[in-house]
Amino acid sequence: MKHLLLVGGGHSHLAVLKSFGDAPLEGVRLALLSPSRHAFYSGMVPGVVAGHYGPGECRIDLVALAARAGARFLPDSAAGVDPARREVTTARGERLRYDVLSLDTGSSAGEPAGAAEHALRARPVEAFLAGWERLREAARRGEVRRIAVIGGGAAGVEVLLAMQHGLAGSAAQFALFSELPVLAGHGARRRIARILGERGVPVHAGRKVLAAGENGLELGGGERFEAQAAVWATGAYAPTWIAQSGLATDARGFVAVSETLQSRSFPEIFAAGDVATVIGAPRPKSGVFAVRQGPVLARNLRRVLAGEALERFRPPSRSLALISCGDPYAVASWGRFSLEGAWVWRLKDSIDRRFVERYRLGPAGA
Repeated sequence: MKHLLLVGGGHSHLAVLKSFGDAPLEGVRLALLSPSRHAFYSGMVPGVVAGHYGPGECRIDLVALAARAGARFLPDSAAGVDPARREVTTARGERLRYDVLSLDTGSSAGEPAGAAEHALRARPVEAFLAGWERLREAARRGEVRRIAVIGGGAAGVEVLLAMQHGLAGSAAQFALFSELPVLAGHGARRRIARILGERGVPVHAGRKVLAAGENGLELGGGERFEAQAAVWATGAYAPTWIAQSGLATDARGFVAVSETLQSRSFPEIFAAGDVATVIGAPRPKSGVFAVRQGPVLARNLRRVLAGEALERFRPPSRSLALISCGDPYAVASWGRFSLEGAWVWRLKDSIDRRFVERYRLGPAGA
């Protein structure tokens, strides 16, 4: 009996669980390690904040999905990997043996000074949504007059505009901070800059935020920015235990994998989604690529367990980004080209809902 251990309930592992539920593999014992019983589809989270969806509409039941796949669900998170022993250590100290290991834990939003105490972090999603409910109520009571969002990528822009829409009618004002130009590298950056301006959001590009405090932000150069709340939505950061486990990593600490999604240092270890970087073909840390990697990962896990040759993941040179703007309006970005309108939001809504419905599966036999 071979042991396949999945660590994390990310978008790629959803495809793996569905694959093994659709067609179980004899002689394989499957387990899923995840700190949450649910996976949240990241593309719909801003819509929850804006009020277009309820939390349940973007939530996938990992326990049901695992049960259908015949997998044991383990409610805990990884704290380390011992490749020599082929063991994963959990946060509670349990040691889980594996023959084949797959990592899809996603990334973190970083740990800036004071963020744990004084900022709402965009990841993990479950904690973020709970914190948003508290922040929304405080803003509606007039206790929060200004909200600073740190992060000029698509995630920061979407979260800011979603919160602004969700707090329509309140006195809360917003400001966006970004070390780089907002949406650097996106064909939609000019459209988004215009939309932010039209909605009264000042953008502080090129400003480094050093820390979050009780009454605002500490900026580079000794300046301060007054705000009653801060939301940290910066780029992806690698879990610290990855490098500490001795796995080959890229310069930022993410698992270095080949085109087959195998670890560059241990071929029995696979990784996909934000936690991995395909060496030689890196792509932005985006749910779009995690979704695309899922079917290839599922097939390669089956093939490595069966002793068969693996296939390569061929990432597209560019992908379609659909950026929601708070209200039922969105911007589409494809390379250097972009479009916008309510119809783009309807397209995004349709794509997102179809993705979630694909994994709304009951237990085995349902």
